[in-house]
Amino acid sequence: MIDHADDVRSLSSIIVECLYASKSCHRVAAITYLSPWTSTHSGTRSTMIFQVLLTSFLAYVVWKIINRARASPNPLSAIPGPQKEHWLKGNYHRIFNKEGWDYNIQLAEKYGGAVKIHGLMGAQLLYISDPRAMYHVVVKEQDVFEETDMFIMGNKLIFGEGLLSTLGDQHRKQRKILNPVFSLSNMRDLLPIIQPIANELLNVLQNQVVSGEQEIDVMKWMSRGAFEYVCQAGLGYTFSALDPSKTNEFTEAVKMLSPTAFRLVLLRPFVPFVLRTIPLRWRMKMVDWFPLKSLKEMRRIVGVMDKTSRTIYSSKIASLTAPTQTFVDGEGDLGPRGKGKDIMTALLKANASASASDRLTEEELLGQMKLVPHYLCSSHSYLRSIIALSFLAAFETTTSALSRSLHVLSERPIAQENLRKEIQEAKAKRALSTGENPKDVELPYGILMELPYLDAICRETLRLYPPVLLLGRTARKATVLPLAFPMRTPSGEEITSVPVPANTNITISILASNRNKRVWGEDANEWKPERWLTPEGKTKAGIFEGDVSSEQRQTGSRYPGVYASMMTFLGGGRACIGFKFAEMEMKQILATLLPTLQFSLPDKKIYWNMSGVQSPVVLQPEGDGSTPQLPLKVRAI
Repeated sequence: MIDHADDVRSLSSIIVECLYASKSCHRVAAITYLSPWTSTHSGTRSTMIFQVLLTSFLAYVVWKIINRARASPNPLSAIPGPQKEHWLKGNYHRIFNKEGWDYNIQLAEKYGGAVKIHGLMGAQLLYISDPRAMYHVVVKEQDVFEETDMFIMGNKLIFGEGLLSTLGDQHRKQRKILNPVFSLSNMRDLLPIIQPIANELLNVLQNQVVSGEQEIDVMKWMSRGAFEYVCQAGLGYTFSALDPSKTNEFTEAVKMLSPTAFRLVLLRPFVPFVLRTIPLRWRMKMVDWFPLKSLKEMRRIVGVMDKTSRTIYSSKIASLTAPTQTFVDGEGDLGPRGKGKDIMTALLKANASASASDRLTEEELLGQMKLVPHYLCSSHSYLRSIIALSFLAAFETTTSALSRSLHVLSERPIAQENLRKEIQEAKAKRALSTGENPKDVELPYGILMELPYLDAICRETLRLYPPVLLLGRTARKATVLPLAFPMRTPSGEEITSVPVPANTNITISILASNRNKRVWGEDANEWKPERWLTPEGKTKAGIFEGDVSSEQRQTGSRYPGVYASMMTFLGGGRACIGFKFAEMEMKQILATLLPTLQFSLPDKKIYWNMSGVQSPVVLQPEGDGSTPQLPLKVRAI
């Protein structure tokens, strides 16, 4: 058996060899930092390992900083932006701070639509919110501005070969298979099948307020409801998540994925280096040895997600060959009850009927598996990664959007009452034509999606409070980004474009884009659903037709977003593929809850953290400021 000192020397040797193999003329300086640890060293195992990892990290940092300091002048140096605040972190930590709302908004307001940011280890980044620059990044030159290496490789570690972890032709091929699955016709078919979930959510909340007004953690139940939505509509599977007596390990794991990843954000730039240079065996050991609880928690979360995804996938394959409704302790495949309308069934059928050139092949499924931990490797890893990605994209973001909507309506009782009135009137009108009791009416897709005030509230909430606030891209080659709104450099020169060197990392600010006063007006930071309505209270434009607000018409500028010309669901070839489903789910739940329940603010201070997906917390002394929760007062009407 290899002793601990040999383990440490072996790990050190790997790192030294990796650094030595680099082309940097300063590799010797980096290796010097490591040399004391390549020989036998006394001390405990944990101390030795920590010293090796720390020394290796410092060596890598020094190497990167020296390398960048001696590089040619960066054209971004002439772009306006804040001063560097930290020798190592630059301004990076301010952008991704959980309390960074004001900082992110003020960056764009103070400096313009393209801002130079000092990143980790001396890197210079570009932070964009200008509509024309955004169009070039996500649409016109999307093949130039691809996802960053740390994003792609990090997602492969967590999800495998899914939409969020592939590029180029592989990504387009996968999206081609998935696009029809999220068509409007499929959404129409899904709505009546998933209406019982909203009804069950209503019953759960009603049962808690039978004796009068109660304070309820609304986010907990929005999370469970969103979980069942994506289970039943996305996978044709149920966990009975709305049963108050049940807890689910998978739900909790997915809920903690983004907050845990956000706590590791400063390690993300090192992911490509680690994956390319350190063997899997040592990567697994490093997680054990590294003194970061969040890193160990991330591994646990991924393990839970993979185990459950395997169960769901096996059940779905069995259901396709012999459709039966099989539940164990309230969990299982819906079988015939789902009518084969769930997204996963449609995906499997579409893949089976696709042409040989478009079908997801065995080779593609196994491609680049060396980047994925052993517990994610399998010939069906792509389809299981679809399951995991479905939960991340549809579960977390919709939970956040629904919770924020109810919080906003609790802050504005008049808006809540106006929305309630619109929904009740629509149900009463529908009841006249069907002969049903208005309280029992379930609004069909066409009516639900076209309620003007409900639509305006969803749009405005998603504009002002997008669940995901920041995204990243990297320029694969040098290019120039044109600007819709000229800026002035620190020297006073007016510029209408920004030169972008190859390998520059770009931060897409969805938050700043959705609050750009030159596009949305001076009231861009205010929640005003009326901006989406005509004076007669009608919706200004079609729901899915790239509509624009009056402010955008006046300026002649608009964002390339797939939803209402905002960037919440992004745009181009990597836009959110399930945004229609997310919007439908939001509207269905609000239309089910509000006619019979009233929501108001508690006597606690609620704050929304800027984690990977924004989430509410209760500040001290009533809360700890970190546990996601949204307590609201709820009463029956």
